[in-house]
Amino acid sequence: MYKTYHSFRWFPFFLILLFAISCNTGTEKETPVKEPSESVTEFVKAPPFSGDSAYFFVEKQVNMGPRVPNTAAHREAGDYFISKLKEYGARVTAQEFQAQSFDGKTLQLRNIIASFYPDQQKRVLLAAHYDSRPFADKDDERRDEPIDGANDGASGVGVLLEIARILNSNDTPPPVGVDIILFDGEDWGNDSNNYVPLPENLDTWWCLGSQYWGQNKHNPQYSAYYGILLDMVGGTDAKFYREGYSMEFAPKIVNKVWQTAARLGHNEYFIPANGGTITDDHVYVNKYTNIPMIDIIPTDPVEGSFGDFHHTHDDNLSIISRETLQAVGETVLHVLYNER
Repeated sequence: MYKTYHSFRWFPFFLILLFAISCNTGTEKETPVKEPSESVTEFVKAPPFSGDSAYFFVEKQVNMGPRVPNTAAHREAGDYFISKLKEYGARVTAQEFQAQSFDGKTLQLRNIIASFYPDQQKRVLLAAHYDSRPFADKDDERRDEPIDGANDGASGVGVLLEIARILNSNDTPPPVGVDIILFDGEDWGNDSNNYVPLPENLDTWWCLGSQYWGQNKHNPQYSAYYGILLDMVGGTDAKFYREGYSMEFAPKIVNKVWQTAARLGHNEYFIPANGGTITDDHVYVNKYTNIPMIDIIPTDPVEGSFGDFHHTHDDNLSIISRETLQAVGETVLHVLYNER
């Protein structure tokens, strides 16, 4: 997940490798999030979300080993997700495809799409990536070895699996259909300064699964009212600023999510201030499908980073917080149940 400071907007995103935090990060003044008036909309209480259960799902993935494409652990993880989502009553599609990596590998990849309440016309898309980084290129040691990816990959999937479990076990569904996509091939990108020419079908060496799905949807007619991407949502004391492309694509959805978090008392996690522009899977969902998708992702606007763990062997279970998982999952679940 390469980061470059910039002040560009939409047009140069295909030049950014994965994550680009803008140079004005940290200069935005904090804007209070106004809670919706009780007289305007009644706040519907969603079923309880369990941070402990989400943590279990994160731990389950880490115990499989690094989920690096073309490895047994990667295949095992995909099989587990398919089995679990079917167990939770979803209609599941496995989208198998191949992609070339920047270092000349042919990657066997699989996007996993799960649909709940398929007869509901109005739909919300939730997504995360499940692959982990094949190298610890920001570490001082064992740089050529894959990382656990407890936060960078497993945390978002853990939250979504817990949401899937709740949708299946609760007698009262949300007023919308829910689709979950677990994207593959997000994290095998070129983090070096050496430019590698891209094939015609790719905008970047990162986000391979979302690029493929965006150009080859599992159902050509599929659309959603909006989408929410979860990336690195389990770190201790994580701070989620309003990401720049999300504010450009779907500011009303950003406000809806941050207002919901405020109403639930999660202001310490969801910061009501603008952060940097970050090229992530949501960019390609927006570009290729016109589904307005936002990104919940932690940043340090002062340091311009995702934290010291990022792309190192420190991205393990020791940095995962049940409280952070709880705050994110509870917020997203309440957004679903309060959709109109």
